[in-house]
Amino acid sequence: MNTRGLLDQLLRSGQDLLQKQGSKSTTGKPVANGGLGGLLGGAGGGNLGSLLSGAGGGAVAAGAMGLLLGNKKARKFGGKALTYGGLAALGVIAYKAYGNWQAQQGSAPQGEPQTLDRLPPAQVELHSQAILKALVAAAKADGHVDEREKALIEGEFVKLDNDQELQQWLHTELNKPLDPADVARAASTPEMAAEMYIASVMLVDEEHFMERAYLDELAKQLRLDPALKTELENQVRQAGT
Repeated sequence: MNTRGLLDQLLRSGQDLLQKQGSKSTTGKPVANGGLGGLLGGAGGGNLGSLLSGAGGGAVAAGAMGLLLGNKKARKFGGKALTYGGLAALGVIAYKAYGNWQAQQGSAPQGEPQTLDRLPPAQVELHSQAILKALVAAAKADGHVDEREKALIEGEFVKLDNDQELQQWLHTELNKPLDPADVARAASTPEMAAEMYIASVMLVDEEHFMERAYLDELAKQLRLDPALKTELENQVRQAGT
């Protein structure tokens, strides 16, 4: 299963999609909401229907990311992250958070953090699989992904990558009960745990009590130091400014 390229497309298109939603909201017009109905049926630019009508894989990736976002409020996690682009941005954010956290602890660095922007391709693939698992789980954190939405998400992923192993994996992940402990078991290194948490923070609405509770439990299961957890969240917010 090759998830590195797929995840990179999703993150790049997600940045673009959310920036379009965010810029629309500044005009005083309501951002498309109400879950898939709003994204698929909303009028004007930036809705999923218009993105899917575009040419090339970018539009399809935006469709898949839009479906994962569901009824989350418009978030802009572009900003500085766009400088690095896609998958590498997660590693850069995690690396900076680790550096700040270590400085706050006043302890000598335990060695350079091996975030995915600093790893060979084989290890990047392992990190990518864990991050995609975290993204799919985060999409379910508000409890509103129904059977129709699952089918639509799977359909968009088929357009992106027709790998049968990947399709079966996605089907399994979408249909699992939401379990932060299961998600956390995919993290085999502290850096991977940090990247999975960053991806989750990017996707959820922290003001929604169910999603905030999910993030807190995920951080606990990932065994993130509370100070590191706070620093990771801060770095995501800074990347979106």
